[in-house]
Amino acid sequence: MQLELITLLGVKVSEPVYEVIIPTADGEIGVFPGHEPLISIATPGILAVRRQKIDDDDHLEYFAISGGVIEIAPKRARILVDEADAAPDIIEAESRAALEAAMQLRDQATNQVELEKASRLIDRHSIRLKVAELRRHHRR
Repeated sequence: MQLELITLLGVKVSEPVYEVIIPTADGEIGVFPGHEPLISIATPGILAVRRQKIDDDDHLEYFAISGGVIEIAPKRARILVDEADAAPDIIEAESRAALEAAMQLRDQATNQVELEKASRLIDRHSIRLKVAELRRHHRR
């Protein structure tokens, strides 16, 4: 099946894969070739890609994604998100520092708008750190 991961900056991934695990409001869904057509919402989280059927979990590729739209067809999975960061592109120390800064913003928030902005940043950097940890764990 063809995976198309598209961000605001353009196409991040466009290649054949065996499986895609996508975070949705109802939980994660696994998409394989021949999947029934589906349009849904992706939630911020971890997108996992299995390139070949024989690949075990240690060979999954991970992306930290923002929320977006999912369009599934029997031969294609198209995922449209604002941003998607591949595990190798995430610098763990920078994400950890950004998470700490976001937590300080949350603690210093004086209104609901500031609190929601800080919460979104906390979610974003928490997801990025989890993707970096998964990559580190699977490289061992």
